[in-house]
Amino acid sequence: MLIDKLNWRYATKKMDSSKTVPEDKVERILEAARLAPTSSGLQPYEIIVVTNPDIRARIQEAANGQAQITEGSHLLVFAAWDNYTPERINSMFDLVNEERGFTNEGWENYRKMLLGLYPPRDAQTNYEHAARQAYIGFGLAITAAAFEEVDATPMEGFNPEAVDEILGLRERGLRSVTLLPLGYRESSGDWLVNLKKVRRAKEDFVTEVH
Repeated sequence: MLIDKLNWRYATKKMDSSKTVPEDKVERILEAARLAPTSSGLQPYEIIVVTNPDIRARIQEAANGQAQITEGSHLLVFAAWDNYTPERINSMFDLVNEERGFTNEGWENYRKMLLGLYPPRDAQTNYEHAARQAYIGFGLAITAAAFEEVDATPMEGFNPEAVDEILGLRERGLRSVTLLPLGYRESSGDWLVNLKKVRRAKEDFVTEVH
């Protein structure tokens, strides 16, 4: 049951560097993120999978020395588009038309609306919008990892400019948003593993409007 898996997961503090996440599990985690909903279906972000030990060590330095980046076997870097451009918007709309095998007047009008709305805005506003879309996929990747019983540690505590430089993201029109190391917990060295998961009570978290 998914809820059981979510209760099992936690932000792992110590990973076992001798264990490697199987590629089929990694692929399913990535596929969950790829299938995530995004505004207008634009998917304005990419995921960079880093397994190279030297590159992960450099990223660790840019992430306040967080050990999970090198102790885990895979590092997922969620990187958002730095801007919405006509080329990027048209590419996604053209892909939809190609995959579905037809064009639709309402869909084409929607394309024109987005082309008139997004590209004229300043790049920072567009990046921030794209980054919020990346978080949707980020959340689904965390959920999928829990479902696969793969440990993951969501991270925002890093220098994005440094990570962008290490991975050459700016040259690709991308900016790093979040990091997600994947691996397996080393319970004997993790102070958090046996502590109770604490969340606000439902009545303090959910408001029902009838």
